[in-house]
Formats: sequence, C-alpha cells, structure tokens
Amino acid sequence: MSGDGNRAYGHRTFSRSRSHFQDRITADGRDGWPVEAGRYRLVVSRACPWASRAVISRRLLGLEDALSMAIADPIQDDRSWRFTLDPDGRDPVLGIRFLSEAYDKRETGYPGGVSVPALVDVPSGRLVTNDYQRITLDLATEWTALHRAGAPDLYPADRRDEIDEVMAEVYEDVNNGVYRAGFATHQKEYEEACTAVFRRLELLGERLSGQRYLVGDTLTEADIRLFTTLVRFDAVYHGHFKCNRWKLAEHPVLWAYARDLFQTPGFGDTVDFDHIKRHYYQVHTGINPTGIVPLGPDLGGWLSPHDRAELGGRPFGDGTAPGPVAPGERVAAQGRPA
Repeated sequence: MSGDGNRAYGHRTFSRSRSHFQDRITADGRDGWPVEAGRYRLVVSRACPWASRAVISRRLLGLEDALSMAIADPIQDDRSWRFTLDPDGRDPVLGIRFLSEAYDKRETGYPGGVSVPALVDVPSGRLVTNDYQRITLDLATEWTALHRAGAPDLYPADRRDEIDEVMAEVYEDVNNGVYRAGFATHQKEYEEACTAVFRRLELLGERLSGQRYLVGDTLTEADIRLFTTLVRFDAVYHGHFKCNRWKLAEHPVLWAYARDLFQTPGFGDTVDFDHIKRHYYQVHTGINPTGIVPLGPDLGGWLSPHDRAELGGRPFGDGTAPGPVAPGERVAAQGRPA
C-alpha cells in the first residue's frame, strides 16, 4: 500500500503499481542479501492488507527475534509512511522519520511510490525489497533456519501449484478487486469490479463449505491472503469502497471461516481495527473528503463460536501454535474486539 498521491484516489482510474524493488533475501544470498538474524527490519502498517500478510507470517513462523518490526502511523501523508507512533517521531532502529528515507538511500527517482511492507537493511539503512507478493513466500521458504520450533509449513512444496492458482484468483478478484471497485471513477468500471468481487467470494464460499481451509487440511499462504481482505470487509470495504452487495457477516460460510482464522493465534491478534478504519476513512480524501470515521460495525461477533472445527483439519499441520504476542507488539485495546 503506497502513500503516494492520497488525494487522487477516486479521481483517477486505479492501477496497482508493480513492486519496483524486487531483490530477494534468500538462504544463499544470491541477490546479495543473505538471510541473517537481526540484519533486516520489516516495516509495516497494521492498516494495510498487503503488509498484514507479512505481520501474520512473521508471527506464525516465529521470526520475531530474527526479524524486527517497525509499525508506521496509519495516517500517512504525501511524504510517505511516518514513524509518528515512536518517541520523537523516529523509528528507534533505523533512526528515520519517514519510510521514504530508506527508499531514497536505495535509489532516487524510483517509480511507484513508497509502499509497505518493506524490508530494510539495518546496517546501511537501505531498502531491500517492497515486493509484497514475494516477501511472505520467502519468509516461509528461505528463512526456515530461523523459524521457531513447530512452525507450520505455509507453502508446502507438494501443494504449491494449487496454492498459486487459488492465490491468483483471490488476488485478481478479491484482494485487488475491492480497490478497483472503491477507486473506480466510472459507473461501468465500478460495477464490473464489484460484480467480480462477489462472484469470487461466492465461489470461495462454495469451496470452503466442505473444507476448513483453502488448500489441504492446514493453514497456508492462501488463507493468509484471503483473511487480510475478509477481516477488513465489513469495517471498510462494504461502505467506504461500496462493496455492499452483502456484508461478510451475512454470508454464513465465509463469516465462520473468517472468525475461525481470527481466533487462531497469529491472525486476529495482529489485527488493529482502529488503525484500519482511521487509515481508509481519513487518508482516502478523494472518496471520503470529510475524513469522518464511522463508529461501526460492532466487532464483538469476531469472538463468537464458528464451529469450523467440525470440518476437521489441523491448523498448524505437524507443528504448533505460536506463543503469546510479544509485549511490545500487542494491539491496543481500541483496536481489538471487546
């Protein structure tokens, strides 16, 4: 999610930029960036669904001690994501006020704006990658030497073709589809995007009616990618992005699936509804010029029974659930269901 040109949303046709910086941090360091505990910092916003994938993956895999995390203010400005949640408005590890400073150390005049998630090389302060599609896959497959004991396999080799196929459909129609609907500038453009969102959601609901997870009987990267859109659906996409054919809470299968994931350690305990709502409603002034943040929806339902365990499945496969959230990374009370 980029902080570039916030006021333009709703006034120009939406097109998601490709990640400009596509270096990879790998076990063999083939791009010049070897996996190394403590060397890199993950910069995220809890408001951003793309960044939230990395937050969830990092927690499920137990990489907290190996990969530190910076959380940006959900209200960014045209200078980019800000570290105004930290003392003196500076990230305590990188020493910078804006994520753009790490981008500028890597390259000047780069296209695509300043986006999260971003991985920054701590010693040099330079951005390594903002490739949101690849970062989590590499955390699952290249960082294995630093995974916690009992970490799940989120991208199992024997299921990758199916996972990739599901993720491609989810990305096109759901993850990115809600943005194409919300930032549409013409009626036909909006209707086509919105129709595709709900057509895909219905198909996903059919798929999940007889199985607990999207691929196989364990959690995978595919579930993470769908969850980060579903958890934002009623809070922001239904109203703010006009994806209002029905609410997630009105779809029995998808609502139960989303609650199952939310109540799984590593998912809901990373979600900050306060950051999510304030970001979308206050930053996208092109489609919400008043900046007023709605009071609803009621979040209590996220903690209600889901009964999805009756479908079987083993959330973490042969592994185990992650432990408690690190004290410095707990979501504040105003961002959690009561």
